[in-house]
Amino acid sequence: MQDKKRILFMGTGDIAIPSFEALLSSNYELVALVTQPDKPVGRKMVMTPPQIKEVALSHGIQVLQPERVRGADELEKIRALAADVIVVMAYGQILPKALLEMPSVACINLHASLLPKFRGASCIQSAIDEGDSETGITVMHVSPRLDEGDIILSSKVAIGSATTGGQLHDELAAVAPGAMLRALQELFDGVASRTAQDDSLASYSPKLLREHGQINWGSSAEQIERRVRAYEPWPGTYTCFQDAKGRTKRIKIFPGLDIVSGLSGEPGEVLKLDGELIVACGSGSVRVHELQVEGSRRMGVEDFLKASPLSVGDKLFSLA
Repeated sequence: MQDKKRILFMGTGDIAIPSFEALLSSNYELVALVTQPDKPVGRKMVMTPPQIKEVALSHGIQVLQPERVRGADELEKIRALAADVIVVMAYGQILPKALLEMPSVACINLHASLLPKFRGASCIQSAIDEGDSETGITVMHVSPRLDEGDIILSSKVAIGSATTGGQLHDELAAVAPGAMLRALQELFDGVASRTAQDDSLASYSPKLLREHGQINWGSSAEQIERRVRAYEPWPGTYTCFQDAKGRTKRIKIFPGLDIVSGLSGEPGEVLKLDGELIVACGSGSVRVHELQVEGSRRMGVEDFLKASPLSVGDKLFSLA
């Protein structure tokens, strides 16, 4: 009887969970999960494990959580697992060359873009933000440089005109297991292709922070509409206004903006408040449907306008 191929999975983000679960139900031997350490979450800073860790433990899978996957002791524990293939997805650390050379067959990564476009952490948001009609999962060999490894295969996913970052995240998570299993089969059969990336076509998507969600009303209506969708749920998009007491307050803006023609004004200018909120952009304008003022609940624009201090001609603005 042929021995099962041994797979080590390295992942932290929720997008990796469906692929991890696919290995659990596959004919491969899933030898362990390597994931990031538990971290404090929320106002009470409760130590919380990555969700993928809980999935692993519920199935009796060994879990390793090194602070950094570069120390001699940590690397020796991984080497002792004798993996044929290491599968990486949304792990969160650059892997050292010593680790890449451990598996007998390959160390592969599942990346949520059609490489070489959108290397880096915010590849899902970037695909929507830049108006692409499709993205996908790329399975590639891991290299010491970020997302620059040779490509094995890609699986494409269409981006709809109303797709949000959260929705696209879930669609890519669902596509990844099939791409991974196909790549593993090709690797073990010795027929996997290996295509070098064209660096001249590469783009980089850096890690997003909360402040990146601040709306620049000088952008076009189309760009703002895409940005609001792309950054939902993280990092979210927001703008600022002055309340009746002259205090600066933030308003979180939710997806579902309409692009409005025939109305124009200074960027950020409130153009209409009669049952709707229309704001001027660098070109064109947008109609807002849902928002949330800091310290309040999420609400439709009708409820917001009942108590809003805004007047036509007022400006929404950024803090930058």
